[in-house]
Amino acid sequence: MNQDFLTPIKDSVVAYLALQSSSCLGQNIQINCIQEGFPDLENVKIAIFAVNEDRNSQNNFGCGEGLHAIRTKLYELFPGNWDTNIADLGTVEKGNQVSDTYFAVKEIIVSLIKRNIIPIIIGGGQDITYINYRAYDALEQSVNITTVDSRFDLGNLEEELTSQSYLSKIIMQEPNNLFNYCNVGYQTYFNSQEEISLLDNLFFDTYRLGEAKVLENIEPAFRNSDIVSIDIGAVRQSEAPANNNSSPNGFYGEEICAISRYAGISDKVSSFGIYEYNSKHDNNDQTAHLIAQMIWYFIEGVNFRVKDYPFSGKENYQKFTVLLEDDEPLLFYKSNKSGRWWMEINILSNNKYKRHALIPCTYKDYTDATKQVIPEKWYKAMRKMV
Repeated sequence: MNQDFLTPIKDSVVAYLALQSSSCLGQNIQINCIQEGFPDLENVKIAIFAVNEDRNSQNNFGCGEGLHAIRTKLYELFPGNWDTNIADLGTVEKGNQVSDTYFAVKEIIVSLIKRNIIPIIIGGGQDITYINYRAYDALEQSVNITTVDSRFDLGNLEEELTSQSYLSKIIMQEPNNLFNYCNVGYQTYFNSQEEISLLDNLFFDTYRLGEAKVLENIEPAFRNSDIVSIDIGAVRQSEAPANNNSSPNGFYGEEICAISRYAGISDKVSSFGIYEYNSKHDNNDQTAHLIAQMIWYFIEGVNFRVKDYPFSGKENYQKFTVLLEDDEPLLFYKSNKSGRWWMEINILSNNKYKRHALIPCTYKDYTDATKQVIPEKWYKAMRKMV
């Protein structure tokens, strides 16, 4: 990894940390600072870094600044009963051009995921999600993305890359490694009916805010994701004011923390980003504190991963066969470790989508199938594989 892309943590944050308890989180992670130098990444499982880049953030200028407030709040929290090694790599500052910042971010993510280190990106604009996605080109595999956002940020392919047009680039630009996109928490009045229909016609998964607030509905979406991107504007303004695009409606603080834990506990999630934090709108660092708790819950989830994804071997699962009228049987698997459910799509062994043949689902999907109601997510996955 090119350490020159990352500037050390501010001295004021390090000085503040020195006053905290010896058992707080900040005292138990490796920090890139002037005194200690760049962390040794050997045995590190999670690496945090910030991105000071707001030039392509729509209507939220300044969202890359003041990220030290999040670190201050994160460091003073106490860790759970964890054995996960964590490092804070510092901050990617603005390059001369936005493309310079993008290049640095992509190189850092590529280096981390090749080492099986999960990056947590505390970022400026959500356009960085596209750069995160492009980093997976190096893995030469198809990718699933879940965004938590009130808007789809689809935009037009002809537009420049921005925080509100990055999704069209992910869907359309080559190389196209996207298998599934999922939006959690969209609000209908922020998205055109044409966009809603387009995502449905592409067999992507979308959950309106009211549906997503029943959290067990959305847990499988995170279990099926490689990349999770959260726009802090998905949280209601009263809970997280530090976003110029925030809205009166959205997730509550405890809900977004539960979502962050779902992302962490997923065996597949290999990068996690929280974007669009704008410190100039943050009252008493309220949003910084919430983001720090979201990161805490993500780390908590990673620490308690049970590695029960069925491709690791099916001997630790109960198998359920549902006989369907005029169709092949539908196979379900329930983990003995976690009680979580999957359903299987029968595809050819040489199919390039083999890693997506087991779809995370809920117990309700199984009971619906026993009533001859095939889950919609099964249909959508099938249509993308044929």
